[in-house]
Formats: sequence, C-alpha cells, structure tokens
Amino acid sequence: MTAEPINDPVGDHLDWMHALSQDWTYEQVKNLDLPFDWDLVDGAIVVRGQTNQWHDQVRDELYSALRSARVTPYAANVERCVLLDEANTAKPDVVVFDKTGLDVFELECLPPEALVLAVEVVSHGTRANDRFRKPGQYADKRIPVYWRVERGIDNLPIVHEFHRDEEKGVYLPVAQHEGVLRTSVPFPVEIDLVGVVEL
Repeated sequence: MTAEPINDPVGDHLDWMHALSQDWTYEQVKNLDLPFDWDLVDGAIVVRGQTNQWHDQVRDELYSALRSARVTPYAANVERCVLLDEANTAKPDVVVFDKTGLDVFELECLPPEALVLAVEVVSHGTRANDRFRKPGQYADKRIPVYWRVERGIDNLPIVHEFHRDEEKGVYLPVAQHEGVLRTSVPFPVEIDLVGVVEL
C-alpha cells in the first residue's frame, strides 16, 4: 500500500515522492524532511549535486575575502537561500547583500532585492545552470553583479565578472580575472586567486 500525498496548505504533511496536481511552492517544500539539499526550479524539486574539494575551497576563500573586505551595510554568506519567487529558490555559492531592514538571525531566505552580488563556482554537474539558467534568473531579479568562477587548465580559478545592464535587463561581461581579482563593485576588494587553492 502506498501513501497518498495530503494537500496540507502548510505543507508539513506532503509526500515529496508523489507528484502533486499543482507545482511545489517554497512554503510547502521548506517543511519537508528531504534526504538531500535542493533548489526549487519552476515548482520542481531539484537535487543539488555533490561538490568537490576544489569547488568548496574556492567558494570558502572567496567568501572569506569578501567578508573581510565588506563595508556597512553589506554582509556576506555562503549557500544562503534566495527566494526568487514562490516557485523558484536558489542557493548561490556566495552572496553579498544589503542587510538594512533584515532580521539576519531569523531570515530563512534572502529577498533578491537585498542582493548586490551572487557568485557561482562552476562544477562538473552545474555548468549549464551556472552559465545560463541562474544568471538569467538573477538578472531578471535585478541582482546588480554576478561572478561565474571557472576552473582553469592550471586548476586556478578564473572569475568572470558581469554587471547587469539596466536597459537590456541582462548581464554584460566587464572583466575576466586571472591571478588577481580587483574590483570596486559592490565594494573595493582584491583577491589573490592563486592563493585560494592549494596546489
């Protein structure tokens, strides 16, 4: 005998293994006891892939550098849920956001309008998402700056910096950083990209 999903408006009794007649919402999914980390994409629960040591080390070092360089009112975090809309969430590898008016100790998901920078470190299973789907979503939500971090042939990170064009509503490339990342947006920061990985 199989369990039937219960359409509980709060979402705490829904069975994610069974298809619902309607799409999932964040309010439903957040209360499920899922055995994996997830994103919500157009109402579908999508399993977040396993990362490797290179990805995690680059992510953590970029976060550390951004956190050290930040100025008021900005904060930085890793894999923080961003509620793009009720049917779409994302967890950028690193975010910088304006914490003005936010209860950062109680907040489950960041509102996209608070973000000033989203960073995705590309790994084998996330290439299409990090190069196409996520930047499209982030630009649509007016997040001003996007960094896509690729692994170079020498295992050093290459940071592709994009700024959102207000008229076109898309990200345009402004710099490709190798060796050292220097930028003034969202605040002045200099990162030794050679030093973020242990070769």
